[in-house]
Amino acid sequence: MADSFLFATGIENSYPTIAGGKRIDEMEKCGHYERYREDFALTAEMGLRYLRWGPALYKTFVGPGQYDWAWTDEAMEEMRRLDIEPILDLCHFGVPDWLGNFQNPDLPGYFAEYAAACARRYPWVRYWTPVNEIFVAALFSAWNGGWNECLRGHRPFVTALRNMCLMNVLAMDEIAAVCERPVFIQSESSEFWHPAHPNLREQARFWNQLRFLPLDLTYGHDVRVHTYEHLLANGFTRADYELFMNRAQRHRRVMGNDYYEWNEHLMTGTDQWVPSGEILGYYVITKQYYDRYRLPVMHTETNAISERAVSWLWKEWSSMIRLREDRVPVVGFTWFSLTDQMDWDTGLTVDANRVYKVGLYDLNRRQRPVGVAYQRIVREWTDAIGGTNDMLEGSLYV
Repeated sequence: MADSFLFATGIENSYPTIAGGKRIDEMEKCGHYERYREDFALTAEMGLRYLRWGPALYKTFVGPGQYDWAWTDEAMEEMRRLDIEPILDLCHFGVPDWLGNFQNPDLPGYFAEYAAACARRYPWVRYWTPVNEIFVAALFSAWNGGWNECLRGHRPFVTALRNMCLMNVLAMDEIAAVCERPVFIQSESSEFWHPAHPNLREQARFWNQLRFLPLDLTYGHDVRVHTYEHLLANGFTRADYELFMNRAQRHRRVMGNDYYEWNEHLMTGTDQWVPSGEILGYYVITKQYYDRYRLPVMHTETNAISERAVSWLWKEWSSMIRLREDRVPVVGFTWFSLTDQMDWDTGLTVDANRVYKVGLYDLNRRQRPVGVAYQRIVREWTDAIGGTNDMLEGSLYV
């Protein structure tokens, strides 16, 4: 069966720890553990066949060679019953307590073991995101100091990036060894820095190169000399770099990119910035990423607060259509997430139990206007937008 355009939503499944070691589990806060059957039924009623979803790593990977699949088995079976294809997300902003945090050099080896176990248990899964939003996870954990290791600085930031990228590529190899022709949809935030003063143009250019690092390392794309020297100055080794650059890129890959209005920044000082709001927008920034990697694209995350959600949906959808018309092979679109979220107004750094109204449904599972609008898009555009098979076949580098 030819792959249709990947109309998707997602279940917000972040689970970082914050200062003091408290775990913030969004699936628990949003009621998904108890209401997963209802959530999957709502996904199907929306006309959506694809769901960005994954079990919490800290709940399933309970020790070396030890797994708890009980709840995950039930959820996966329910998705199969409803003909929903998961885009299986294996690591979303946190790791089990026994593995510490993203500074742990043992993480890649253990995570590869976990990915292999997942693939053996669910070999029918076609779409995988081994490590979600590597840049954001490193930024919040090892630059802003809000999650997990709660560190600040270039060296811990580079270490977290290195470890997560290695987790990512080793997991891809393990999954591909088990599953038949998997597609790896890398969900990565699309960022851009604008200089607030002429003297900050070089700083903005510097961060506009750093933003590419997770995909550069995952896809084996050489970086600029300045970026390479920065890596070496902050704990990366030449052997690390050669490992990423010399890997055979044999997997089917989709450059999933996420865009929110806060993904653009105004550089106000050396390594300092504030949100700028939307200036360039999804079209321009996605085109920059596509021109760099020349891979099929999927819009893997976007949302806006409920009062502005419908207009934001149409803006993002229209930008994606324009990209396709300009010959950028966009294979899917995602409103994230199915339900409202909790505490993302503070970036999950404060456990305040405040509802963040960005879902297709509220937390009582009542459809929001953006859910009606997205349902209409799915209904009216499914036949018009066509399939993705040729685009996905083009994602295989031999």
